[in-house]
Amino acid sequence: MPTAKHARGDVLFVLDPLETIHPKKDSSYLMIAEALRRGYQPWSVELPGLLLRGAEAVARAYPLGLHEPGAPLAPTGDPQVRSLASFRVVVMRKDPPVDPDFVTATWCLDRAVSHTLVINQPQGLRDLSEKLAILDFPEFIPRTFLLRNIGDLRDALAELGGQMIIKPVFGFGGREVLIAREGDPNLSTLFELATRDGSTWTIAQEFVPAAKNGDKRILLVDGEPIGAVMRVPADGELRNNFHAGGSPALTQLTARDREICARLGPFLRERGQFFVGIDVLGEFLTEINVTSPTGMQEINRLGGLTGDETMQARFWAALEPRLR
Repeated sequence: MPTAKHARGDVLFVLDPLETIHPKKDSSYLMIAEALRRGYQPWSVELPGLLLRGAEAVARAYPLGLHEPGAPLAPTGDPQVRSLASFRVVVMRKDPPVDPDFVTATWCLDRAVSHTLVINQPQGLRDLSEKLAILDFPEFIPRTFLLRNIGDLRDALAELGGQMIIKPVFGFGGREVLIAREGDPNLSTLFELATRDGSTWTIAQEFVPAAKNGDKRILLVDGEPIGAVMRVPADGELRNNFHAGGSPALTQLTARDREICARLGPFLRERGQFFVGIDVLGEFLTEINVTSPTGMQEINRLGGLTGDETMQARFWAALEPRLR
């Protein structure tokens, strides 16, 4: 039974270990802190704590709290084994990689979707490759290939003018993103590394010169943009990701950004992807991030956002009407 302090009920977050949730960096932290502010009791479960008992999805979860604003998240009680149906919403915030453990967790979550709200919807998490879902929007993207044969990569490089980006299909956080240039003496080695000697696929993508200025992370809630931040690469660095040393900068949505968002909105809603981060490089859509997108903290700080204007408040304001 909820206490008076948490009269609005229990909500469950599927998370990485609590010690990895940074109070000044992670969007998941803000979502949980806002849940507490609004009178919910947040609970946490890691992937090993998700279970199936027959067709019933259950979690070995523990309640969360904050000793003071800005403090690390901490358990406030012992773990309990509870049906996922007993929570008003289950929020999947496990970071990539999308590996067998992640996919198995989505199968567990599948068993809860007819009993409670689950976001992002688990089938969509499996179906939407963050690097390849953009192919549904050819009018907005740089030329993109999925290849594993080194000869095909050489052909793509010639077709793209002698310069292209290669990145792993299941990559995240800017890891293993490389630039391939005709004439580079290491080119064969790059292709061998990217494809593991032709044994796995890699993505080859047209190089966008605007990359030197950074890319724009746009957050969408229920298909609508709520904020954006530029990710500017460090000097001499190819990658813009915060995990790879990129720095945040204030930005605004352009007419092109809004056009992209308007096209993506129905696509994301249809697939149950409630909280999404898209990456826009110059005029081009380059990724659709559905697995634990981040950026809330940087947008709040750069925009001086407080109270109901913050990203986490806008997230919950859109979510609450959907709670069962």
